[in-house]
Amino acid sequence: MTFFLFLLYIAAGGAAGYASATMLQLGLPLSVGAGVLTAAVLSQIHVLVSNGSSKREIDARMQAIEKENRDSERRMDVIEARTDVVEETVKHELTERRDALVSEMKQLESLIDRLSHSFESRLAETSTNKIVAPQEDAILRDVRDALKDGRVDLHLQPIVSLPQRRVSFYEGFTRLRRPDGSLILPAEFLDAGRRANLMGQIDNFTLFRCVQIVRRLAERDRRVGVFCNIAASSLEDSTFFPMFLEFMTENRDLSGAVIFEIRADRFETRSRTMRDNMDKLTELGFRFSIDHAPDLGLDLPRLQSAGVRFVKMNGAALIDQLRDPAGPRPVSSINRRVDGEEVSAVFSRYGITMVAEKMEDEASVVEILEYEIPYGQGHVFGAPRPIKASLMEETAPPREMVQRLTNFG
Repeated sequence: MTFFLFLLYIAAGGAAGYASATMLQLGLPLSVGAGVLTAAVLSQIHVLVSNGSSKREIDARMQAIEKENRDSERRMDVIEARTDVVEETVKHELTERRDALVSEMKQLESLIDRLSHSFESRLAETSTNKIVAPQEDAILRDVRDALKDGRVDLHLQPIVSLPQRRVSFYEGFTRLRRPDGSLILPAEFLDAGRRANLMGQIDNFTLFRCVQIVRRLAERDRRVGVFCNIAASSLEDSTFFPMFLEFMTENRDLSGAVIFEIRADRFETRSRTMRDNMDKLTELGFRFSIDHAPDLGLDLPRLQSAGVRFVKMNGAALIDQLRDPAGPRPVSSINRRVDGEEVSAVFSRYGITMVAEKMEDEASVVEILEYEIPYGQGHVFGAPRPIKASLMEETAPPREMVQRLTNFG
């Protein structure tokens, strides 16, 4: 387009020169100069007009870009404001839900404690009476039959290292089966076992399976061990503990992988016999764990001397006590009050490892990691599961052992 306009300007210059020569009777040099001047003036005017138009377009585009930038900044401010509101709302809701869950768990624990005390008082009353209710007779028969037939199963729950969540241990849980395959509830067979002095039999069956499982696990990963629950009454039973000790002496090569677990309250009230028998197992190299620890106010030197190398505590209660600057703290040689972040290190100083048990959600896992608790256990990491049927058969106690144990029952 510009090229044609310049041709037009040249034509206009030529016309002006021609007019100067014919109409004004100017000489040829003046006529040519007039034509050239006319063409030059028109071209210059075109250039000036074009530059002005381009400048206006550039200014308009710059203003449009600046307006878009301002609009984008306003939109980003609105988005950030909304994000802050959403984040604050989510945090508030999570806090409310966590507090509500903690409150409900505390209420549930309180209810369980009350029921437990009520149950123990009723059990103490019925223990003086030789007449047992028909339903309890049926349960006791089921328990005796399960022991005689060797229907004692083992369920395993993983205990993982934190924060890697690598399975480092398993805890073994005893389960008794009826002939039809249905399980006898733990509360039922434990009650019946205590009343009929069968806990020694149950623990020996469980121990045998634990040892066999450890040997199978050692074939794949020697670093994995098993926590084996043992009743305090089994450590005081003059009939079954010698068999127990004999079996563990034969398997003392597994002392690094089998950990005996007892309740914290029974450890605190242990008898002289129980203490001596724990010492015998400790001399063989076996270690102990206490679970259901009520608080962190534990005597670490005393636990260390008793061979206790693991302490388990409810994760929610553990978080609350670690977070509380005035919460319970372990008894140790440190002559100052330790912070929550130091508690795990203080336990380790006495060769005792902390395990946060009953971990049920990811939020609790995040909180427990802040205090460098080395191990966790709970449904968030895996529920107790029965071992495979093929492994169940491989680890079943031999018939001679079953008969030897049940002959005492």
